[in-house]
Amino acid sequence: MLQNIRRIIIALLGALWVSMSVQAVDFDTDWAQFGRYAKANAELKENPDVVFMGNSITDFWVWKMPEFWEAHPRFVDRGISGQTTCEMLVRFRQDVIDLHPKVVVILAGINDIAHNNGAISLEHVMGNIQSMIELARLNKIKVAVCSVLPCDRFAWQEKVKPAPLVRRLNDMIKAYVEARRDKNVIYVDYYTAMANENGGLPANLSTDGCHPDPAGYQIMQTIITQALHPWVK
Repeated sequence: MLQNIRRIIIALLGALWVSMSVQAVDFDTDWAQFGRYAKANAELKENPDVVFMGNSITDFWVWKMPEFWEAHPRFVDRGISGQTTCEMLVRFRQDVIDLHPKVVVILAGINDIAHNNGAISLEHVMGNIQSMIELARLNKIKVAVCSVLPCDRFAWQEKVKPAPLVRRLNDMIKAYVEARRDKNVIYVDYYTAMANENGGLPANLSTDGCHPDPAGYQIMQTIITQALHPWVK
């Protein structure tokens, strides 16, 4: 009973968070949502160690697990719910490069698979991710590019069956990182530690099979802090 109440509260908070974010943006004049973090970027008093670039999974991390960010004050979150790799690539200069971090953590691709901005091939999604990596490296920023999280269904796009597409995109990301042979670009594998037999997030880690609950974020936090440890003490 308490577990169900907790899940309902989390879902309601998530809906409120998304609503507040959307209300702050005029999509007719700011398609990529440059305005979402413009004020926060201007108010930074020093360069962050790590910028987390992503979509709702990164965006919601702040309010679902605030203690992680409190424990890492030099980590900044630049996730925007619903965004595809196209939108992230467009705002990558403002929300990552211009902040001059040591590292960027990129978690992207699931909304492309969901066709949030229309159909797009995995090859073009991979191209956008590669472009973000290459832009970061040209600016002396280390890169932790993450596997897309397991997802076997979309509540907002029921016709798309994402699980096999997620696995294929993750294989492409991993192969690119391995072929690049750049010690300052690493692949961070969330998928293996979190996927169930259907290629989704299990019920103990998610309410919808796609977005992590605090228990899911706890696994992610352990994985990413270990991955970043050689670069950020």
